[in-house]
Amino acid sequence: MGKPAEVYFQVLNIAKDSSPQEIRTAYRALVKKWHPDKHPPSSRLEAEAKFKAISQAYEVSPQPLANSNRSMVGANNDGPGGGVAPRHRSQELQKPRCTGNSVREFKDENRLTKAGAVAAAAVARPAFSSFSGPVKTKPPPVERKLECTLEELCRGCKKEIKFTRNVITNKGYGLIVRKEETQTVRVKPGWKKGTKIMFEGMGDERPGCLPADAIFTISEKEHPVFKRKGNDLVMKVEVPLVNALAGWFFSFRLLTGEKTSCSFQDEIIYPGYEKVIKGQGMPLAHDKGVRGDLRIKFHIVFPTQLSDEQLSGIKELLKDTT
Repeated sequence: MGKPAEVYFQVLNIAKDSSPQEIRTAYRALVKKWHPDKHPPSSRLEAEAKFKAISQAYEVSPQPLANSNRSMVGANNDGPGGGVAPRHRSQELQKPRCTGNSVREFKDENRLTKAGAVAAAAVARPAFSSFSGPVKTKPPPVERKLECTLEELCRGCKKEIKFTRNVITNKGYGLIVRKEETQTVRVKPGWKKGTKIMFEGMGDERPGCLPADAIFTISEKEHPVFKRKGNDLVMKVEVPLVNALAGWFFSFRLLTGEKTSCSFQDEIIYPGYEKVIKGQGMPLAHDKGVRGDLRIKFHIVFPTQLSDEQLSGIKELLKDTT
């Protein structure tokens, strides 16, 4: 037996004599509040459960709820049994429905995005429509990491990735087997850690469900010289005390492979000193030709001991500066 109508009224948080318009308004507000995409992983399970309950409650409306309303508030004189002949649900409420792989979206301020509607279908129970067969749900996406070096993220590259997934064979009455897939990802210059690339329908397959999506998330390999900070690059360099005081010159290679150098002939490198080279950081993925900066930080290496002659020389030097 199905649940009592009172339960659905409680789920939608509406009165027993609510009109179809009030039912629709309550449903839209709750869908917006409990949509799984709007909740962090820590509360997503609770959101999915409530979203499913809301969808089930709305699925039986307005006909069962409306009939229940009339039985509770008393009969009227519109028919032999005192009740009003219910209209078809399509005449009263327009609910998002799945037809094949497409999803109808709300066309008001609470409109669901395409991705949100697919997620909604994934957590809602299979429903039967008067105009179509059972709605196929989509399982959660299959997520994997795609590791890239800083050089690859700076210059851009093409990476071929291989992975396996569950697929349903046409033979053997829907037997699930493992299949190896190959896809190509074009990494754009400036992509950051956490960038996601989705291959629609390339995740695992399940009987009675739409194929899941496959998502690859960019991760950065640790670099021996540079560290990324937003769009800037940071490089730490050790410099002996004598060079920090008397002048220094050193060269290195950028992530692009180009060789560059820094000269400190008229500068003293003091603790906390930072050299900024404009436009030699990471490129911006969405601003062609724009780059961050390269920031060089220095660690001054002090000698562990000094000879008497060196100590006298330093004292003499400091005396002249006072």
